[in-house]
Amino acid sequence: AEELEALTPEERWRIEHAKVYEQHRGHDSMHAEMVLIFIVVLIVAQIILVEWKRRHNKSYLLVTLLIMWLIPMGLSMHNKYWRFIFIWLLFSCISGLVMTKAVQKPIQQSTPRLVYKWFLFIYKLSCVVGLIGYVIMMMTFLGVNLLFASKPHKWMDAAILLVFYSMYYGVLGRDLSEICADKMAAHVGYYTEEGMPTRHLETGVCAVCGNKLLVSENEEGVIENTYKLSCQHVFHEFCIRGWCIVGKKQTCPYCKEKVDLKKMFCNPWDRPHILYGHFLDWIRWLAAWQPLIMFLVHGINWMLGLE
Repeated sequence: AEELEALTPEERWRIEHAKVYEQHRGHDSMHAEMVLIFIVVLIVAQIILVEWKRRHNKSYLLVTLLIMWLIPMGLSMHNKYWRFIFIWLLFSCISGLVMTKAVQKPIQQSTPRLVYKWFLFIYKLSCVVGLIGYVIMMMTFLGVNLLFASKPHKWMDAAILLVFYSMYYGVLGRDLSEICADKMAAHVGYYTEEGMPTRHLETGVCAVCGNKLLVSENEEGVIENTYKLSCQHVFHEFCIRGWCIVGKKQTCPYCKEKVDLKKMFCNPWDRPHILYGHFLDWIRWLAAWQPLIMFLVHGINWMLGLE
């Protein structure tokens, strides 16, 4: 033990690598079986998940959200990643309070704006953090870290950490806000799952939060503007932005008519892109189902006596 402590980290790594190589020498057939098991499980699991999503989309999204929320936390507690645990608890507590307000009946008039502002803040923060991580990653590739006499792996670790946080909490925030958007619209009473509204929309009232509009759609607002969709329904700027951007809705909250969001949002970051939705699906699979698939593969290998 004392001899190992006297060695440099690189020398200790070489010794550990040699031990692992010696331990697995002559296990080529066993390793081939393990790779085959991994490929088969991966293909079968992907087919099951695709069919589940196609046949029962709501239950698939709900289970995926729960797994994505709990699995990283469990792994962090096992590995004692205190930074992630603290941020996860803070996000979960605040989001839990916001969701409680969104699902309660009767819903308060201030609740929709509170919900949308919180998740819009999470959305924008995730974009900024992800952009910072990407810039740090590019600067590392260009060797900027050498100007600060810093090792590249430190900068790269920081960049990967920031990108992970931005994608993970960005996906969680968007999925939670979609649940809140459906619940609030139904509780406000403008539409139901059956398609028949239980409340009539009055003139000069926002179709999302139910509060009066401050200015008309042709006037420039001091606090916020008023938007009119192609279906002629009008909304507060923050309400409709929250509905479309955060809640991933491309329909009118009142009449459910398909709207052209490109005319309303000039910034490409504000448009719910199909490619971005596919990217989020990949992130969901990576954060939620990939760890479970790996656990399943390890369990099969253990039952078959493969190492």
